[in-house]
Order: sequence, then structure tokens, then C-alpha cells
Amino acid sequence: MTTPLRILPATDGAEWNRFVEDAPDGSTFHRWEWRAVYQASYGHDTPYLAAYRGDALVGVLPLVRVRSLVFGHYLISSPFVSYGGPLGDATAQRALSSHAASIANGAKLVELRSRQPIETDLTLVSRKITVVCDLVAGDYDATFKRFDSKLRSQIRRAERDGVTVRFGRDQAGAFHRVFAEHMRDLGSPAHGQEFFERLADALGDRAWIGVAYLGDTPIAGGFAIENGREVEISWASALRRHSRIAPNMALYGAFIRRACERGFAVFNFGRCTPESGTHKFKRQWGSRDEPLAWYQYSRTGGESAPPNPDQGAFALAVKVWQKLPTAVTGPLGARLIGGIP
Repeated sequence: MTTPLRILPATDGAEWNRFVEDAPDGSTFHRWEWRAVYQASYGHDTPYLAAYRGDALVGVLPLVRVRSLVFGHYLISSPFVSYGGPLGDATAQRALSSHAASIANGAKLVELRSRQPIETDLTLVSRKITVVCDLVAGDYDATFKRFDSKLRSQIRRAERDGVTVRFGRDQAGAFHRVFAEHMRDLGSPAHGQEFFERLADALGDRAWIGVAYLGDTPIAGGFAIENGREVEISWASALRRHSRIAPNMALYGAFIRRACERGFAVFNFGRCTPESGTHKFKRQWGSRDEPLAWYQYSRTGGESAPPNPDQGAFALAVKVWQKLPTAVTGPLGARLIGGIP
């Protein structure tokens, strides 16, 4: 007779990370270290779940309860990033996802953000994709030659115009200055600098912070995360007032160069909405789309996505936000963004 599964609150971070590392679909985004970042940055409840068969750990599911008076209540795996979802065999995946739905506790939506299809009774949604580019590991020149001539010219032009890129943990402040202004221009709240610093400290060498400079002025920046044989740039920004020299091209070129030199096989441009302007930018690098297998449960069946800044009252708020100084949007945005998963 098959031993029944027990779903328990996870308590052993070392055991959790060993399981994630051995799981075929385990990722850096599933690692235990994120839990403390969510807690310290936003005070979120983090019901990380472990599935046991007897004494053996056979599945894990990181969950974060995102609550906001403005945006509502969500249970997400995992917020702010593209990947989470249950790991383990089919029985464990089904049991963990069902348990997540059972502990919704009034949440508008339970959303499990898996990269690969999973075994679950939750509803599959296909509103997001990720965009990836295959690299010639160890050979940036060969990778660069794969880009079309227009793209190569844009990268070289930014370099000729004096754009240089620096990497390191010490770039967190410069990255965030660019990021905060760019997000204000988009009309969106932004994570505070402390969130990125905590994440960089938690992930160590797996986190890359790169900033493009014109002279001593930061004009573009990115935060990337190593994930197996892949590097994903999870947050990136460039200042509009320097768009003439395309600093984002130099920035992405430098990230791709670094990935190649360090032997990575894939560069991931991160998630986006199909056919959006961001999607078109990512596709120009000779990349390909990968659909994301996200799954949802809603008690009412009426909620299909977290808040959309382009709809309803949020659209008006975007216009107001864009007119505010970063001295206002920075601190306020760092408080608001924790409620938008």
C-alpha cells in the first residue's frame, strides 16, 4: 500500500535547498533564501510547504501571502518573479497545489507560477511568456556574430559613444537610481533599494548587478540571476533622456558577454506579455519564446490576474504617478509594490 503524503510547514532550509537542487525543474527562484527576503522587505507571510512520504521529503512549494489594502489579497508562488510552483513527483505536485487552494483563506487568487506544466487541478493560464536566447558558451564573439547587423551596430554605437558597464554588489545604489526613475516614468511603483540589496546578499554570486555609465553618470542598469545553465535578467531599466545612444543595448550586450565568458548556455530576457513593446525588444536578439505554465485557483472564479495598471482606476493613477518627483515615488512606491505580486 502506498504511504500517504503529509503536507507540513517547511522548517529546514538546508533540506529544502538540497531537494530544489536535485529536482529536475528546481530553480534559483525556489530556493529557501527568498523567504527571508520576502519577510524582511514586506513582512509577507510565507507558508512554505513540504510534502513528506514517511520521513522522506518528496515535494516542496514556496508560497507567499501578499496582502494590501489597495490591491487585495493573493497567495502566490512566487511573487515578483516568473517561477515557483510545486516541485516533486506527480502525486506531490497535485497534493501541494490542492493544499495551496485549501489555505487560500479569503485570497482573491491563488497563482502557482511554474515554468513547466505540472500535475494539478488548478486552471492553466497563458498570459505570460519568457524569452530566451541560446549562447555559444565560452565564446561571446561567436554569439555576437549571430545577432543581425542592425543589432550589432546598435551595441557598437553605444560603446563608441562612451557607454561603459560595471558589475558588482557595489552597483546596487546606482542601479536603483536608474530603476526608480525609469519605473516612475512608466507610472509604476518600484522595489526599494533595500529589497535588491537583501536579494543580492541572499543569493550571493548567483546575483549580478550591472550598470551602464556615460562618464560617471549611471544611465541603465540590470539585476540578473543565475539559474542552472541560464542567466535571467529579472529587472532592467534605462533612462529615457539618454535613449538616443541606446544605453540598454550596451547593457544587455555586456550581460550577454559576461554570461558567455562564464560558460552559460542560455540568456533569459525575462517574462513579458506577448506582442508587447517589451516582447518585440527581446525578440530582436534572435531569441525564442517559451510559454509559462501558470496555474490559478479562485473561489469565485472571477479573478484571472493580479492588478493591471492599464485598467480602470489604476490607469488614472499611472498618469498621476508619472508627474511626481522620484523623491516622492521612491519611498511611496517601495511600500506599494509589496502588494502587487
